Amino acid sequence: QVQLVESGGGLVQAGGSLRLSCVASGTIISLGRMAWYRQAPDNQRELVAESFGDGANYANTVKGRFTISRDSAKNTVYLQMNSLKPEDTDVYYCNADIFAELADSYRWNDYWGQGTQVTVSS
Repeated sequence: QVQLVESGGGLVQAGGSLRLSCVASGTIISLGRMAWYRQAPDNQRELVAESFGDGANYANTVKGRFTISRDSAKNTVYLQMNSLKPEDTDVYYCNADIFAELADSYRWNDYWGQGTQVTVSS
């Protein structure tokens, strides 16, 4: 069974930095797209950044401040968040397309982590 586990969230003052990590575990054959989303209560989940291995896309609201990176050897994706603002306060979720060995087959599936809270104080 494949799982994504995030870490690195917390409370930080405006202007500060945090680094989120997301580790994928299980019988993983290959990693595809990996991404970070965020969601506030009563809001839609929005894409923050996505990595395709040799390229990345960012939401306009975080461009120039956040950087997504990945370590395929460790099945890990990171989100370095600099110059944080109070409006970055949200629960951040890791999302990944993973090709894995499951109980009865090998296939691609889309997976989500449980989320990690980021709070930026003014």
